[in-house]
Amino acid sequence: MATETVAKPRTSMRVGVQKFGTFLSGMIMPNIGAFIAWGLITALFIEKGWIPVPALGGFGTNAEGVPYVGLVGPMITYLLPLLIAYTGGRMVYDVRGGVVGAIGTMGVIVGAGIPMFIGAMIMGPLGGWTMKKIDALWDGKIRPGFEMLVNNFSAGIWGGLLAMLGFYGISPLVTAFSTAAGNVVQFLVSNGLLPLTSIFIEPAKVLFLNNAINHGVLTPLGIQQSLDQGKSILFLLEANPGPGFGILLAYMLFGRGAARASAPGAAIIHFLGGIHEIYFPYVLMRPLLILAAIAGGMTGIATLSITNAGLVAPAAPGSILAVLAQTARDSYFGVILAVLLATAASFLVASVILKTTKHSDEVELSDATSRMEAMKGKKSSVSSALTGAGTAGTAVLAGPVKNIVFACDAGMGSSAMGASVLRNKIKAAGFPDVKVTNASIASLDDNYDVVVTHQDLTERAKPVTSSAAHFSVDNFMNSPRYDEIVELVKKSNAPETSDAGAAASQGNHGAHAADAPVDAALTDATPGNEATAGTTAVAPSEILVADSVILNGTATTRDAAIDEAGRLLLARGAVDEGYIAAMHEREESVSTYMGSYLAIPHGTNAAKDHIMKSAVSVIRYPEGIDWNGKQVKFVVGVAGINNEHLHILSSIAKVFTDKAQVAQLEAATSVDEVLALFGKVNA
Repeated sequence: MATETVAKPRTSMRVGVQKFGTFLSGMIMPNIGAFIAWGLITALFIEKGWIPVPALGGFGTNAEGVPYVGLVGPMITYLLPLLIAYTGGRMVYDVRGGVVGAIGTMGVIVGAGIPMFIGAMIMGPLGGWTMKKIDALWDGKIRPGFEMLVNNFSAGIWGGLLAMLGFYGISPLVTAFSTAAGNVVQFLVSNGLLPLTSIFIEPAKVLFLNNAINHGVLTPLGIQQSLDQGKSILFLLEANPGPGFGILLAYMLFGRGAARASAPGAAIIHFLGGIHEIYFPYVLMRPLLILAAIAGGMTGIATLSITNAGLVAPAAPGSILAVLAQTARDSYFGVILAVLLATAASFLVASVILKTTKHSDEVELSDATSRMEAMKGKKSSVSSALTGAGTAGTAVLAGPVKNIVFACDAGMGSSAMGASVLRNKIKAAGFPDVKVTNASIASLDDNYDVVVTHQDLTERAKPVTSSAAHFSVDNFMNSPRYDEIVELVKKSNAPETSDAGAAASQGNHGAHAADAPVDAALTDATPGNEATAGTTAVAPSEILVADSVILNGTATTRDAAIDEAGRLLLARGAVDEGYIAAMHEREESVSTYMGSYLAIPHGTNAAKDHIMKSAVSVIRYPEGIDWNGKQVKFVVGVAGINNEHLHILSSIAKVFTDKAQVAQLEAATSVDEVLALFGKVNA
């Protein structure tokens, strides 16, 4: 018990730091293109650049004696901080939060007079969060026709107040922090201690804690240093590809099994592609290899310090190509030497470790990749290069895939729509006999070939469906995992593999659009959702009626939208008040965001007693609302008994897998158009 009590806080702290680092990275990474543009302009056009141009580089004067402003100064002082602030505010509260965050950041910029990246990373999210809280105060209380007036003036007034707060309050604090941090860095450089930072940075990379360090501290300080000195060593403390490249080279020569076979491909991805996480599983297989990474990092930093080399802007991703593109004009020798020596040091230490410790094998590589993804908190985009599949781990099927189930908490909303989409993909592939059903987690048993769940529910489904292949998705409407399942069905039902079985991958992929047309309705009765004997199904026209469709919802937050959708169901007499509370409970456990701007809030499995009859409500939010970081324009409230509501959910699924029909919904000017669109796809 004592061990468990100690371990949990450590995990929680690590996850918390990872989330914080991811949030910081989320503000920086979308704007890396702007950083690169600024770096290239700086390297080319400043007075000491490759092609000095006074009007662009901001040096010298024109014919009238007026100093040139140039691009370099305004971009670094205004453009980049404002982009960061807008992105941070938008992450918290969509476009409205981004605008208010950017307004507030102007106060910090003007007040400090220096590039305010840290200030932007504070004011952007702060502006979005405070605006979200302010809007919640009068949500649903604004008289019709005054919404735009209130929204615009509230954003303007609060943005102006935040700008003053930034000018008088935040800018002095951030300036003091930047000065102190800069002094610490200068102290490390002056005393030859900067290489010691590798002791913290290299382990942090493997634990996915590097974003908090790199994007939260090193990049802002590096930008300031680059502006003052024309380059900065800080950009290469974490981005140097040498340490990881040396470890992979050692595996190529002294590794065994899958690790040795996959190392060349991983080395190419790491060194040229700049995806450093590709070498993390190799370190996790032999944790002692972290010493090789530290040795390489320290050697590289020491070389940069001795040669006084640096980059003009961040190198992202950490590819050798990106590093060379951002290298200062006088630093090519030092940067290239730093990469080479870092590689050599890492290679030597890793070689000794691999030759004197137990060698890896295929099982260990797969396990290490799984551990890496567990620490990262999501599927690695490059793990297929290590495991030979799109995932970490495999589940062997005893025969051809014939029975697929989608499982969610209640088994009546998101899983039903996901089943509809996948069923039609499988039918289109020529396998109409493969049964695709939906059910609640509680009703699952171990009689399925494939189980599809939301990524947050997979661990609940696995214990009762241990013999099935599991696929985790992060939305049920358009996950790329569906194409993998279709391929699995094809392979497992092929004559040469139907008896031997097939491997199904596990894990979670990021959401990308997969807008395949859907051709048939959801008509099958499903295990766990069968209609009760003697029950007469309600016609689709009685489940979705005109009174339950709203073209312009008034809610501005996720919770308010759930209330709005639930109240429509309540007004129909379909549910009682307890069901609306269950809708919120369901949302807190697993998001009902489906993709394609759609969310379908519904109650938990335990809330079925609060349903009097099947009904569906549809609300459109033309401006969109934030749904756990996703933009939602259509909210469909669902209350279903048995299979009565599944037909209309199939229609909705068909519409939202077709971009043209989604566009028609967005442009609809009457409730009848919405009803006709859902009815038309059932023809």
